[in-house]
Amino acid sequence: MQASVLALDPILDSPVDGASKGLPPDLEPIPFRSIGDQGWNALSGDLPFPQALLKRSVLERNVRWMRDILAETGVALAPHGKTTMSPQLFDLQLANGSWGITVATAQQFEVCRRFGVKRILVANQLVDAAAMRSVLAALAADPALEAFCLVDSVAGVRRLAEAARATPPQRPLGLLVELGMAGGRTGCRTAAEALEVARAAADAPGLALRGVEGYEGLVVTRDAAADEIAVAGFLDRLAALAAEIDRAGLFAALPADTPVLLSAGGSAYYDIVARRLAEVRLSRPTRVVVRSGCYLTHDSGQYTRLFQHVVRRIPADWRRHGDLAPALEVWSMVQSRPEPGLALLTMGKRDVSYDIELPIPTLWRPAGAAASQPVPAGAVLTSMNDQHAYLKLPEGFDPQVGDLVCCGISHPCTTFDKWQVMMVVEDDYRVSGAIRTFF
Repeated sequence: MQASVLALDPILDSPVDGASKGLPPDLEPIPFRSIGDQGWNALSGDLPFPQALLKRSVLERNVRWMRDILAETGVALAPHGKTTMSPQLFDLQLANGSWGITVATAQQFEVCRRFGVKRILVANQLVDAAAMRSVLAALAADPALEAFCLVDSVAGVRRLAEAARATPPQRPLGLLVELGMAGGRTGCRTAAEALEVARAAADAPGLALRGVEGYEGLVVTRDAAADEIAVAGFLDRLAALAAEIDRAGLFAALPADTPVLLSAGGSAYYDIVARRLAEVRLSRPTRVVVRSGCYLTHDSGQYTRLFQHVVRRIPADWRRHGDLAPALEVWSMVQSRPEPGLALLTMGKRDVSYDIELPIPTLWRPAGAAASQPVPAGAVLTSMNDQHAYLKLPEGFDPQVGDLVCCGISHPCTTFDKWQVMMVVEDDYRVSGAIRTFF
């Protein structure tokens, strides 16, 4: 991977040994940076199973894909860090044009700050004293740091203002008024309510009203056409709110060259967000910030299905590097064949996503074989325990104890949080490095 833009030496110089999942249990301490120098191959018996593996070539292709989309639309990307919580992957994203990193909690903010991220968007409400104090203290200590958070109530603004009086920041904490939707999660339900919050934010010392925000990703049903109409309608409401706040003069305190931020865009509709919000015209400059995080690794389930609609909506010539592909694979071994039609694998809920759907078997490699082959149709996971997965076998598929099975995942966020160390591999599964996560 390319040269680092973050301060990664604390990770790379730290020792790692066999106490970390995924490393050989008998491994004596070695520097993290030397993992790629051990000559390991992830599928040749050098490492224990299960293994969650990141394919380097696919990561780099995916990051170039998103870079192309940003170039075509002119919008900014602050990828959601909670997807991976890996400073090494933040580094890859920032080196490829990301405007900043998005987080959801003060702990995630601190991870970013500690490794040198200088623009951090907390796409959440900061309400507890410890969280507010730590973010404001970071702003007080580092004049180069920019930080933003969401507000959806006058009470929330007042709590932040009180905290800012106790810990005055060198650079104001930027506030984005959050617009929500009926039955959704946080966010003002009406424009009138949002305007009231904006007035409070504009008048608060130590804080600065910087823009508006919404999360359209809650609109996911089985009717893609209806979803796209609903998302467009929500974005129209967000644009109208920004215009109303602008007409009220509430952005007037910002320096003339400071853009109003218009932020939305999870990993399902960022193309619609990019086009819709880029059309907004205010009395001052704007910057559209999308926040997709899952594009980096993609997946083999939910986001693969959603991505089919993204491809349908965007021009083909925007995709100079092809399309997104799954970079994350979880490999396990057949450990038991207790009855016909059933194999038990050496992975479970402790190792792989299962919150949206069970992992999807994709490849099979017989013990000792040099190549993998597709898993036959009808081979599916039916359930998982903490450390076991139940693989239903179709007629004629007869994997043996010691064979390897690769599974794709649905929703990468909840696979990353199960691994402190995740191997990075080349296309031949040679281990060329590893990433560290901070959940």
